[in-house]
Amino acid sequence: MDTYRHKGLRKKLVELLKEKGITDEQVLEAINSIPRHLFLDNAFVNFAYQDKAFPIGAGQTISQPFTVAFQTQLLELERGDKVLEIGTGSAYQTCVLLEMKAKVFSIERQKLLFQRAKVLLPKMGYSAKLFFGDGYKGQPAFAPFDKIIITAGAPFIPEDLKKQLKVGGIMVIPVGEGESQVMQRLRKIGETEFEYEEFGDFKFVPLLQDKSFSN
Repeated sequence: MDTYRHKGLRKKLVELLKEKGITDEQVLEAINSIPRHLFLDNAFVNFAYQDKAFPIGAGQTISQPFTVAFQTQLLELERGDKVLEIGTGSAYQTCVLLEMKAKVFSIERQKLLFQRAKVLLPKMGYSAKLFFGDGYKGQPAFAPFDKIIITAGAPFIPEDLKKQLKVGGIMVIPVGEGESQVMQRLRKIGETEFEYEEFGDFKFVPLLQDKSFSN
């Protein structure tokens, strides 16, 4: 349920994000529209509109709203963009992309989170193509993508994802193996040519890679 109180708290959150440097009005509007408390366990509902990350089960977190807004802003989304999201997680970021009228293909390797997202999104009136699998491999069957967003810390930029980005497309990915990662934006300017930009340090759960999946 989305109450007047929740809506008021969201407005305050949007003001805070503006103060922190988020300028994309579409991103701010999406965050103002989406009831973030519905993505959290009941224990955290009262804190849903603080600019903090919270546990969502399976050793994962829902990213803090500033991180979601920052990554989304870097994507330079346009209506109808085909977006590959690596790490569905709570599906909050997925909903921000959908609210901005992107076509979303999202991959999650934790079975519990994948199943939750499959139930939650239709309940909230959203529709995305959800996949259970290894994010490092992307979704070649649906490539190329206009934009790719990775919502977990990657030790390196997966080659498969670079191949699945269309020329002229943008990828946003936190890269690094330590406590924090550096937010990078890649622009694909030729079949094997990329421009790289860096946007400071962030903390993400790691993007896992192996042959087994978590049930």
